[in-house]
Amino acid sequence: MKIRFQADESLSYALIQAVLRWDATIEFITAQQAGVMGFGDPEVLASAAQSGRLLVTSDKATFPNHFAEFIAQQESPGVIVIPPRLTTAQIAEELFLIWLAMEAEDWTNRITYLPL
Repeated sequence: MKIRFQADESLSYALIQAVLRWDATIEFITAQQAGVMGFGDPEVLASAAQSGRLLVTSDKATFPNHFAEFIAQQESPGVIVIPPRLTTAQIAEELFLIWLAMEAEDWTNRITYLPL
């Protein structure tokens, strides 16, 4: 199954648009579209899991710990953490290549930091 992305609140809409410029068929929803604006990490992880979406965040301070707690209790489609040193263009290309080369199942219960 193709990867479907969900952004957390820390990601800009410009980043999502940059990813979609690589391929407009990529499913990448914002935190607002997912209905998780203002939610805590556990609720955002639960939302992504319920919709089968790989969560993309730039929050490396709290998401890794919450992710470990989450997967101890239930399955997750995975998390990608984006460091602040990468440009929007670099991030968009990395996410496009992940979408192109991998399947959603490859990310189950996995947290990964960009760049790969």
